[in-house]
Amino acid sequence: MDLLEYQGKQLFARHAIPVPSGQPASTVEQAVAAADQIGYPCVVKAQVLIGGRGKAGGIRVAKDRAEAEQHARSILGMDIKGFTVHEVWIEEASQIAAEYYASIVFDRAAKAPLVMLSKEGGVEIEQVAEENPEALARLHVDPLLGFQDFHGRRLAFAAGIDADLIRPVGAMLAKLYAAFVAEEAMLVEVNPLIVTPERDVRALDAKVTLDDNSLYRHADNAALRDPSAEDAQEQMAHERGLTYVKLEGDIGILGNGAGLVMSTLDVVALAGGAPANFLDAGGGSKADAIVSAVEVILSDEKVKAVLFNIFGGITRCDEVAKGLIEAFDVVKPTVPFVVRLDGTNDVEGRRLLAEANLPNVHTATTMNEAAEKVVELAANAGAAA
Repeated sequence: MDLLEYQGKQLFARHAIPVPSGQPASTVEQAVAAADQIGYPCVVKAQVLIGGRGKAGGIRVAKDRAEAEQHARSILGMDIKGFTVHEVWIEEASQIAAEYYASIVFDRAAKAPLVMLSKEGGVEIEQVAEENPEALARLHVDPLLGFQDFHGRRLAFAAGIDADLIRPVGAMLAKLYAAFVAEEAMLVEVNPLIVTPERDVRALDAKVTLDDNSLYRHADNAALRDPSAEDAQEQMAHERGLTYVKLEGDIGILGNGAGLVMSTLDVVALAGGAPANFLDAGGGSKADAIVSAVEVILSDEKVKAVLFNIFGGITRCDEVAKGLIEAFDVVKPTVPFVVRLDGTNDVEGRRLLAEANLPNVHTATTMNEAAEKVVELAANAGAAA
């Protein structure tokens, strides 16, 4: 779950990470009242889950009350790369002597948090990594050891941080790491991490991504979820208890078990297709879960064909077949389906499908056969369109 900038800063403040004072506002009147309280000059910042706000005109400095009102009126309702601005963050203006970049991300390949630091803050880090990779210092932290003082010094030296800021920057990294661990985050990023003329270090921005699976342990963070900002299909799946991730392709995928679904995605890709989603119906899926899964998959208008790949262990193939038959009665799909049933009660499942004689439903005995067939059907559907 991604947080808005101000939500990230409020999270930082709980962990004693220095941030400029500010207040959120969702109306022009609230924004002006917040600006009056914070004082001038102040900054009016659009709150959307996308970068590039400054270039789009979503961050503006107000030197007085009239400008605060003008900027708030202009920014609220603005479209920034497809995101509509519903809130602004009114923040005290900061004096900046230098801009750094700092982040902590969970590196799945290394199975450890990766801490990064650069003197070249204030610009897109991808640009820094491409044009001047040596300017980005990196260090993996052993989760059992945790972030130590020497980690901070090592990163600061490697990034070329000024000598008088080695310890303050290291201390800031330690606090960011503590917040990363305590809040069970997947990403904590500050760009820019500023140095004031008084040589204080502060987080001028906050980009935080939390692990959805841990939200039940963090009631305060769970309350920040904004369903309207989430993908419509992913939100529908979440409400129905399905594990769903939207992808960019046109072939809907359903399987039971994360490993089987991931394997199915790979096999479809190897056959020349492009999966439209990851959907794990889970072990022991009943007919009603299959109906819900079909509705979620077909809510994506890009889907031209659907592949059901079921291996029956605790999941019974006859239950899956019953669910598919019911789904065709309720949803009335217009795209072709390829169904592969193997395992518990697979013979019964295939018999039920044969008797139902569902329109445009094809069966396959192997995963490769199913993948090749669904790719062919999707291509034919695309050509026909």
